[in-house]
Amino acid sequence: MSEARFAHAINRSLDDAMARDPRVLLLGEDIANAGGTFAVTRGLLDKYGADRVIDMPIAENAIAGMAVGLALGGYRPVIEIMFMDFMTLTMDAMVNQAAKLHFMFGGQGAVPMVVRTQHGGGLNAGPQHSQCLEAWFAHIPGLKVVVPATLDDAYALLQSAIDDPNPVIFVENKALYPMKGELSDAPTPVPLGKARIARSGTDVTIVSYGAMVHKALAAAEALAGEGIDAEVIDLRTVQPWDEAAVLESLARTHRLVVAHEAVEAFGVGAEIAARMAHIGFDDLDGPIVRVGGAFMPVPFGRTLEVEYMPGAAQIFAAARATYD
Repeated sequence: MSEARFAHAINRSLDDAMARDPRVLLLGEDIANAGGTFAVTRGLLDKYGADRVIDMPIAENAIAGMAVGLALGGYRPVIEIMFMDFMTLTMDAMVNQAAKLHFMFGGQGAVPMVVRTQHGGGLNAGPQHSQCLEAWFAHIPGLKVVVPATLDDAYALLQSAIDDPNPVIFVENKALYPMKGELSDAPTPVPLGKARIARSGTDVTIVSYGAMVHKALAAAEALAGEGIDAEVIDLRTVQPWDEAAVLESLARTHRLVVAHEAVEAFGVGAEIAARMAHIGFDDLDGPIVRVGGAFMPVPFGRTLEVEYMPGAAQIFAAARATYD
């Protein structure tokens, strides 16, 4: 084990993947000489050269389109779209091409590409640089969506995403980049679609992913002070999500809260709540409660953004509401 930051875990995962597989290429805006907007790719240009760590023009649709072609040609490109808001410019390449080609070619072609992109507030980046749009891509058959919460998972899930024969959207919360923790020398492999129990409990299940997992854990500690033992499930992968793990937890606790930073309406929480209300109805002893962002653009001002973003207090209140 060694102390590192969340951003370092991703950098090391990219480094290790490139070292073991010459087909892994990095493409993005300012990822080479500058090392990326958040310094995640720093040092990789010197190690692997400009033919594998490639600075691209400010043209997200071209970056994604080139990656689709490279993937079809046998490479394993990892592209960076530096803010998830700009994934809007990649929609044709990702939704109409990358997600569909394996199906349209009768299984004869694979599109093994990864899109690294950053979401989330907390940095006062404003409404065009803070959106959480993972539910958009989780809605598309053919795409996988990963959102890690810990250093080991950031490393291991990125390895799994690069190895996957399908296109993967790998979402990194900007607020987690400076987070310090211990990174295993050899992190345990994590398959896509497998959740983890971040905290065991018996009274209420809190399901989350990404940065909100840490707020869920804080809420669970506060709930423990009131005699409520909360179990926290870290989904890790939003698509495919670990339905069995959530159902198994619900069968033990009989209450469910789903929390994410993204806008609550039509979000990941809505899908999980609907599914659990159907297959887990007999296990429910209270209402399923969702926690998410308000239905409005993310405010730029610091105090407004703090009020906008859901946190531990909202998750605490939601867990209490399952007893109403």
